Amino acid sequence: MPEAPPQGGIQGASDPSVQQVQRSTPAGLEEYNPFTDARPTPTVMAPKTAGPTVSTQPAIMKPTEEPSAYSQPQTQESSQAAAELLKRQEELERKAAELDRRERELQSLSASGGRRNNWPPLPQNSPVGPCFYHDISVDIPVEFQKTVKVMYYLWMMHSGTLLANMVGCLAWFCVDPSRGVDLGLSILWLLLFTPCAFVCWYQPIYGAFRSDSSFRFFVFFFVYICQFGVYVMQCIGITSWGASGWISALTALNRSVPVGILMIIIAALFTSLAVLALIMFKKVHMLYRTTGASFEKAQQEFATGVMSNKTVQTAAANAASTAAQGAFKEQI
Repeated sequence: MPEAPPQGGIQGASDPSVQQVQRSTPAGLEEYNPFTDARPTPTVMAPKTAGPTVSTQPAIMKPTEEPSAYSQPQTQESSQAAAELLKRQEELERKAAELDRRERELQSLSASGGRRNNWPPLPQNSPVGPCFYHDISVDIPVEFQKTVKVMYYLWMMHSGTLLANMVGCLAWFCVDPSRGVDLGLSILWLLLFTPCAFVCWYQPIYGAFRSDSSFRFFVFFFVYICQFGVYVMQCIGITSWGASGWISALTALNRSVPVGILMIIIAALFTSLAVLALIMFKKVHMLYRTTGASFEKAQQEFATGVMSNKTVQTAAANAASTAAQGAFKEQI
C-alpha cells in the first residue's frame, strides 16, 4: 500500500527554501494573517545606553541677525535729537556769556558815569589823557574776543619790532657812519607806523567786531593788505630804506658780525610779522563771511554816517542856501 504524502504544512516547514525565506522575513511578519484585522506587533528594540547620542541633522548656517527696520529710524532720531540738544545748549551758553558781558558793561558805565577813554593807559597827572576806550571783554562778543586779542598782540609785536629795527639801524650806523639815512628813516617809521597801525587797522577791526560794521571791515581789509606789503618790503631790507631786513643784515655782517646777527634777528621778526599778518587776514575774512556783512551794507553805513555827520550837514546846508540865494538874485 503506497505511503500517503506528507501534509503541506509539515513539508513546507522542512523545505530549506522556505526556512531561508522565514529567516530573511522581518520580525513580526511571520505572525501576520491577511484574513484578519489584527496587525503584527513590532518587536521593541532595547534602548542603547552606551556611547553619546550623535545628532544626524545637517548643519544650517543662520544669517547674521540685524536690527529690525523700525529700530534704525528710532536710533537716527535719537542721535539727531541729542545733536539738537547740544546745539541748543551751546547757543544758550553763548547767550548767557553775551548777557554777562552786557551786564559788566552796564556796571562799568554806571560806576564811571559813562564811557571814559582808558587807552593808552597814562598816569593821572599826565598832561595828555587817554584817546580811546579799549576793553575787549566788554565791547567784543565772546566768539570774537580771541581773534581781537590776537590782533592786539600782533600790533604790540609790530611796535616792538619797529623799536628793535631802530636799535639795529643805530648799531649799524655805529659801525658804518654812512648809514645815517637808515637810522633817520627807522626813527620815522617807529614814530609814524606805531600809532597809524593802531588807528588805521586795529581800531577798524575792533569796531567791526564790536558793532558788526561792514564798512569797518572793508577799511580793515584795505589798510591791512597795505600793511602786509610794508612788512614784505621791510623783511627784504633794501638799503637806505630804514629797515633791518635780510639784504641790510647780510651787508652789515661784512662789517661787524654782532651787528649783522642782531639785524638778522630783526629781519626774522619782520618775516614773522608778514606771515602772521597773512594768516590773520584770512581768518578775519572767514569770520567776516559768517557775520552777514556785505559791500551793500558797507555802502549804506557809509552813506548814513556821512549824512549824520554834523560837519557834512552844515556844509550841505550852506551850499543849499548859497545856491538858493544865487537863484533868487538871478530872478531879480
